[in-house]
Amino acid sequence: MTALGLFQSGAQLTSADGFATLLTSQSVISTLSTRPAPLPAEPPHDDTLGAALGGAARRERRKQARPGELLDAALDLFVEKGFTATRVEEVAARAGVSKGTLFLYFPSKEELFKAVVRESIVGRFDEWSAQIDQFPGSTGEMLRACYQAWWERIGNTRASGITKLMLCEAGNFPEIAQFYQHEVIEPAQQLIRRVLARGVASGEFRAVDPVYAVHAIIAPLMFLMLTKHSMGACVPNAADFDPQTFIDHQIDGLLYGLCVRPALAVPASPLPSPP
Repeated sequence: MTALGLFQSGAQLTSADGFATLLTSQSVISTLSTRPAPLPAEPPHDDTLGAALGGAARRERRKQARPGELLDAALDLFVEKGFTATRVEEVAARAGVSKGTLFLYFPSKEELFKAVVRESIVGRFDEWSAQIDQFPGSTGEMLRACYQAWWERIGNTRASGITKLMLCEAGNFPEIAQFYQHEVIEPAQQLIRRVLARGVASGEFRAVDPVYAVHAIIAPLMFLMLTKHSMGACVPNAADFDPQTFIDHQIDGLLYGLCVRPALAVPASPLPSPP
């Protein structure tokens, strides 16, 4: 067979036969084709586990945030509607959960209200106590700082509406009234008594009866809270009423009454005329 015949017969081999024919002038070498086999297809990426872990993390974060969301919704409703009119179903709906979920965290409306008060008001007392201990200025400056801190952290926030609620409804709920007395009123009055005692001890304030002096300091704050949540419609020119200016005037008046003032000069008796 000639080289041409071999070429023609080799040309009839197909790739399916798996051979390649190499022609030379000396011989014909048939070798197995070395074409690489296609790589197996990569299996589809399954992120089921990652999605599950991510979902679990989101649910855990949501679970941790849920009590705060319930307290926030409850504060809104208690201030808007009062304790009696607020229903736990409304609180749960506003927080985006079921009533059953709410009861997992707070077993009753009373316990929910207590948690709101502790979160919004009671939690401030330890911070303010430490600031009183460390305050470097005069007691008059401390009293101004106390008023300002109260206004920024409670008086000018939704939490001030809790005072109105308690004034209106505490008589109908003795347990709630006792709780508020023990956890809000008594600690707040104790802080004020410490300020007064500091001023008396330093000689800045004259000696006063702390029982009544405490109420003199609290009264302007009560007025502001009631004005904000109830009496605003009854106050002439309420739109022009500036709480900060009111606070400044009240502090000036309190300090004028509290601070020790130089004794008034007593005119000397006239000397007797010489005989």
